[in-house]
This record gives sequence, C-alpha cells and structure tokens, in this order.
Amino acid sequence: MNIKSLLLGSAAALAAVSGAQAADAIVAAEPEPMEYVRVCDAFGTGYFYIPGTETCLKIGGFIRIQGEFGRDEADDRWNQEDFGGQSTSDWDMFSRAYISIDAKSDTEYGTLTGFFAAEFNADNDTDEGDSLIDVDEAYIQLGGFKAGFFYSWWDKGLNGETDSLGNVTEFNSLAYIYDGGTFQAGISVDELEGTSTKANGVGVTGIVSATLGGVAFDLLGSYDTEWEEGAVRGLLSADLGPGTLQVAGIWASNPNAYWADSEWTVAASYRFNASDKFAITPAAQYWGSLQDSNTSFGNDDQWRVGITTDYDITEGLATRFTINYTDPDDGDEYVSGFLRLQRDF
Repeated sequence: MNIKSLLLGSAAALAAVSGAQAADAIVAAEPEPMEYVRVCDAFGTGYFYIPGTETCLKIGGFIRIQGEFGRDEADDRWNQEDFGGQSTSDWDMFSRAYISIDAKSDTEYGTLTGFFAAEFNADNDTDEGDSLIDVDEAYIQLGGFKAGFFYSWWDKGLNGETDSLGNVTEFNSLAYIYDGGTFQAGISVDELEGTSTKANGVGVTGIVSATLGGVAFDLLGSYDTEWEEGAVRGLLSADLGPGTLQVAGIWASNPNAYWADSEWTVAASYRFNASDKFAITPAAQYWGSLQDSNTSFGNDDQWRVGITTDYDITEGLATRFTINYTDPDDGDEYVSGFLRLQRDF
C-alpha cells in the first residue's frame, strides 16, 4: 500500500464518521410563541381576554381614606348594638379598599356576566368590629335575567351627599331588566330576611324609566309582603345650564323594608360644574310624618340642607367634602359630614 492509497483511505473514513455524527446531531426546538393578553373592547374600556378563552375580564376598585364628623360619630358609623359602641367621639376616621371583578362573554342568550365586589374596612384596630370585610355584590346575569346579591333600584339617589332616599338597598334577589334604549323597565323579587322584625320576608319591586335628551325619569314601587305595606318613589334628573338639577319624592303607606323613615319626603339637588375638575352641589330634603314606631308614622317632621364639593386632583385621584345641617322636630339639630380622599383604578 503506497502513501497515496493510505491518505485516500483515511479521508474516506473521516468523512464517514463526520456523516454519522451529523445524522445524530441534536436540533434545538423552536420556542413556542407567547400568548399576550389581548384587549377586549366589546364591553367597554378596561376589559381583557382571559388567555385561552373568549371571556373578557375587568378588574377595578378604589382606595378611600375618609374622616367623618357629627354627633357621636364613632358610635353611629359602626352599629352600636352589634359591637357595643366604641366611644362618644364626634369624629371618626377610617380607610376602605374596594375590589371588583367583572367577567363577561357573549352567548346565544345574550351577554353572560359574573360580578363580584368586596369591601375591606379598617378603623382603629382595637375593638371587635373595627375592621370589617363585606361582600358588596355577587351576582350572575344572562341577558336581562339577574340573580344574586346586588344593589336594588332604591340605592339610586341624588347628586351630592345630603339626601336619603332608601333604607335597605341591597338584597338577594331575582330580577328581570328590559332595556329598550330610551325606555327601561324591570321587576325583582327580593329576600327581606333580616331587614325587619318579621321573618320570611319577601318583597316585590318594579321600575319604569325613560331618558330623552338630557332628561331622565324613574318611577319605582315596592311592596313588603310580610308587613303588607309599600312605598313609591319618583326621581327626575335634567341637564340645566352648567349643571344637573334633580328632584325626588317618596310616599309610603306605613313603615316597611324599603322605606321606613317617614310617610313622605321630598328632596332636591343641583350639581354646578364650575370647571372640568370642580363641582359644587347644594341640596335639601324634607321629611313629613317621621316614623313613630315599627308599624306607624307620627306627626314629627325633619329637614336638612347641605353642600357637597368634588375636586379631581389628577386622573384617578379625587376629593369630596360634604357638610349637612339637620333639624328634627323630636330632637336637637346637628351638623355632620365628611372629607374623603379616593384613588380609583
């Protein structure tokens, strides 16, 4: 064997070995593409798709710091009967965190909604009841049908913080809501357990609403089947000049779960938008024939006047200040109100 043959044989052997190694080489797998959160604009701003689903989710809430003042305010804000009272202080400060989760998706029966919100309240952490966790709302809605724990139509009030137009405003309910754009109507069956001295309470509430331009009107009626008493409320809102004028009135046959403060009441407010960031809302309310017992109204009256100011410091951060003067026939007049700082998100 000569040198030339030896070199050729060596080259052939090396080529064979190299080919075998190339065949056995490990090829790195391509990275799988990441699924970024997609914005969902089908239900308004703030929603995003839950990855891998067609459900849109929105998370929101606020942080609130509030100082309240008024006669025995520290006892009045927390229920004295439940927590034994805290003090006779005429002012009280507390903080609140509010978290809401709203899930929506389209179905063949309409929009399917699941909503949950909770409040986390913090006062001075010394006594029972100083810090409370509260389920604010928890309900399911499919199209116009709604079931769960949510605010009733009685919760809607006037602008500002002077009026009181509903007693108990949250129930476990079954409701149907029709929304025709300029015309809306709804009916609900409410569990009234715990809202009065009678057991097995059931209530029925109905509402009709109309909106035309800058004018909106609500007519609301409720019937408490255990007390066999009811209440009716009307509320009118109209854009007027640089603000919004609102008036409301209530009449009740006798005290019931929906309205027990007085036989009748009227209230009015005007929100004056002084600028894009600042608003002033004077308001007044009069109660005729205040509640005398759990079953009847008396002859005493009461009136209140107040003013609320709102100022947007920056996007997501605002303050609210309100002061009210109340003069009841059956007691001493008093001044009350609060100063609030709130961060919305």
